Amino acid sequence: MKKSSYKVIGVMSGTSLDGIDLAECSFRIGEKNNWEYELGDTRTVPYPDSWVSELGAAVSLAAEDLSELDNRYTRYLGGVISDFLERSRIRDLDAVCSHGHTVLHQPERGVTFQIGNLPELARICGLKVVCDFRVQDVKLGGQGAPLVPIGDRLLFGEYDYCLNLGGFANISSEVDQKRIAYDVCPVNIVMNRYARMLGTDFDQDGQYARSGKVDTDLLGKLDALEYYAHPGPKSLGLEWVRQMIFPVLDASGLSPRDILRTFVAHISRQLISGISNEARVLVSGGGAYNRFLMECLRKGSDVEWDVPDEQLVEFKEALVFGLLGVLRLRGDINCLASVTGARRDHSSGDIFHP
Repeated sequence: MKKSSYKVIGVMSGTSLDGIDLAECSFRIGEKNNWEYELGDTRTVPYPDSWVSELGAAVSLAAEDLSELDNRYTRYLGGVISDFLERSRIRDLDAVCSHGHTVLHQPERGVTFQIGNLPELARICGLKVVCDFRVQDVKLGGQGAPLVPIGDRLLFGEYDYCLNLGGFANISSEVDQKRIAYDVCPVNIVMNRYARMLGTDFDQDGQYARSGKVDTDLLGKLDALEYYAHPGPKSLGLEWVRQMIFPVLDASGLSPRDILRTFVAHISRQLISGISNEARVLVSGGGAYNRFLMECLRKGSDVEWDVPDEQLVEFKEALVFGLLGVLRLRGDINCLASVTGARRDHSSGDIFHP
């Protein structure tokens, strides 16, 4: 018999390498099959410089070296989760629900690979683990991404759109009673690179971008990239950014400040072009703190951009992966074909026992 309430830990590591997000999540399903949630303790554990370097270079590793990295990262992730549980004194959990860290994402070739999803994770944590949510979808012909829209539908259905500004911007909405979602464009995965050239890990409040100038030639080249002309379902990965974005930005010869300013204009154009006038949009992810980016979005549109409280901004993805794990435990659908392009809706993820 399926339970009506669950307590889990949601774990997320994004492509921008900010760190590992951990969230204590409680879920309850009501009489009308509506899901309610509550966030308890949350924490982001920043990556040490050594892990930032290794994870950033992982896309280039040979299979044997990638396997070795997977083993080491699983042990590291298990230690991070165990420390969080101990420090927060969290007990009586149904599961740990972990995304892992994406190092390869080439769905057109039938490839997606997230490290940190080995059975050893359950043994280290001493808890049931639900993980590796993307692989099954790719095997079914889907993009394996984005996965968050099922949570957008079940937890945040009062909004016209749900937008996450993380390493990439991804957005979801309901169209003809189907959830539609896709990756819009890169955000922090690009912005952080050029902020680091100016001596900081990220562009605080968008201050560097604010001080730069838009280069119309570069902006035109970015907006003309083929990806943006394709309809969804579609998704982006680090490989695409390295091949299609960084060479164009670097070849421009512009200063990091002007690159950041131009890229903010690019992000704004891509986001606004896909959103209806007077819509209500829930904005989460680290990019929601970029005041200059949010100003550009508000000035350039007739849209209500709703940035919620800090905890939800930072931990919405971890919260939703907690829900994905709960749905998998119940055998309920947690991956939507209308979003990923898979052959059918399905319940995705591996379940490991300690």
